[in-house]
Amino acid sequence: MNETGLKSKDDIQLLKASGKILVRTLKEVKKHVRPGVSLLDLEKIAKKTIEAQGAEPAFLGYKPKPTSAPYPAAICASVNETVVHGIPYDVELKDGDILKIDIGVKYKNRFTDAAITVGVGKTSKEAKKLLKTTNEALKRAIKVCKQGNYTGDIGNIIETTVKKQGFEIVEKLTGHGVGFDVHEPPTVRNNGEKGSGEELVSGMVIAIEPMVAMGSGQVFAKEDGSFVVKDNSLTAHFEKTIAITERGPLDLTPW
Repeated sequence: MNETGLKSKDDIQLLKASGKILVRTLKEVKKHVRPGVSLLDLEKIAKKTIEAQGAEPAFLGYKPKPTSAPYPAAICASVNETVVHGIPYDVELKDGDILKIDIGVKYKNRFTDAAITVGVGKTSKEAKKLLKTTNEALKRAIKVCKQGNYTGDIGNIIETTVKKQGFEIVEKLTGHGVGFDVHEPPTVRNNGEKGSGEELVSGMVIAIEPMVAMGSGQVFAKEDGSFVVKDNSLTAHFEKTIAITERGPLDLTPW
């Protein structure tokens, strides 16, 4: 690791390898999502898949602060009104649920982070629109990940895309730098003014993760560390690890 936090070409190659492991794991977990499957089952599948590829679950045992309780699982499995950091308890998925699967992988001391949202069984038209909008916001945000742009450009396009469809961002929760650790500077907000925040330079690696709610987007943290919207509305979350390069954005977790 260097003091600037910027990643070398060798670092990027290791992060690509980490990202491939993560994507394989996400796809394997997604295959098993259906009514009647428990979150704990999905957790076991993810942990086994990561470890079978010679990597480690980056979230397992993770402590955001020294005083925090270590996270007890390999994945975050957040259902419906739970936005992020949902612990995969032995709870069965139901028809119509919206499941957010967030996974971090540590491979040769390089970290990647990605998330998808999956509809369980038959979901409502509005839920499908929520997922499509959140994913579209991520796609548009990645396109502005170029040298000379700013983190505010990312947040601005996410917020604009989301609000145009009648949804709200979860303002309290943000993306972040990643690569040498699970969470690094800079903070990558899901709102903001163009040209504000930190300038994007080649060698930066960031996790972009729009988190979107059908309702107000106001959240609170439960005792187990999960974040839930106050109005119990449905929520979505998509995330990718992106490297800023001289040639433009490089998707390290192309799920």
